[in-house]
Amino acid sequence: MSVITQTARLIIREFLPEEMETYLTHFTDEKVALYLPKRSREERINIFNNALSQYPVTKTAGIWGMFDLTSNEFIGSCLLRPFNDDLTILELGYSMEQKYWGQGIGTEMALAMVDHAFADESIIAIVAVTTLENIGSQCVLEKAGLKREGDLVRGGEELAFFSLKR
Repeated sequence: MSVITQTARLIIREFLPEEMETYLTHFTDEKVALYLPKRSREERINIFNNALSQYPVTKTAGIWGMFDLTSNEFIGSCLLRPFNDDLTILELGYSMEQKYWGQGIGTEMALAMVDHAFADESIIAIVAVTTLENIGSQCVLEKAGLKREGDLVRGGEELAFFSLKR
């Protein structure tokens, strides 16, 4: 298991194979999943297994677990992935257990992920999208330095688009 980055309260690291059920259970909370793309359990299993298989290949992009630095309790997951197949632009995404909402942890994670991504000299921008209704995540992104650049349509849904250029 490799640590991607660490903050005052968080450790962001590769998932372990035995943490699959923790990852899957996270998305069964209706409030956690409200603003996320709808996926079946099988699709989430494939996403998790693909993440595990990619860990040896890349440290800049991937899906990782967020854990409490002191207790090692699962907080949520975060990702960086190429945006529209452009390897120089990474899309930031995340989800957190409800009990961690409103504590600044999302902003702490987003700032750490921006720093992590820009440590790779080839990355020219970080972007993120949220549903138009997800004001909490929009605030997190703005606090992390991303700016609202209007809206885009993905999968037939209008989304708020944010970006931060190097």
